[in-house]
Amino acid sequence: MERRALLGLAVVATAAASTSARASSGGAAPSADTYFRLPVITASIIQASGRRGVLTIETGVDVPDAALRTRAQQSAPRLRAAYNTAAQRFANGLRPGAVPNIDQLSAELQAATNATLGRAGARVLLGTVMAA
Repeated sequence: MERRALLGLAVVATAAASTSARASSGGAAPSADTYFRLPVITASIIQASGRRGVLTIETGVDVPDAALRTRAQQSAPRLRAAYNTAAQRFANGLRPGAVPNIDQLSAELQAATNATLGRAGARVLLGTVMAA
């Protein structure tokens, strides 16, 4: 089999898998109209060697409601401050050399979002979470 045919088959299989995963997730995929990115969040951690390290988190917010989206965009500095506080609190509870629990981190960031905006309706989306 040629490499091109194999590569094409892999691309089709990946696209089919992502489509079925998106359909089974129950939530609508964020669109460019409802989503906005925030700057990378950093927190200091202790590595397994005892040296200081950095936990970096890429975040974005998906807000389908137009009024709440306007409020969220206007509250972006407050969201960043709440995320930095939640990330540092999460990092302080992380054991040296342990892998970050992304589910716990996303729950804490979601709670910070709801508290900052005053109500539910905005969804935090995580990009890369890296502990180095």
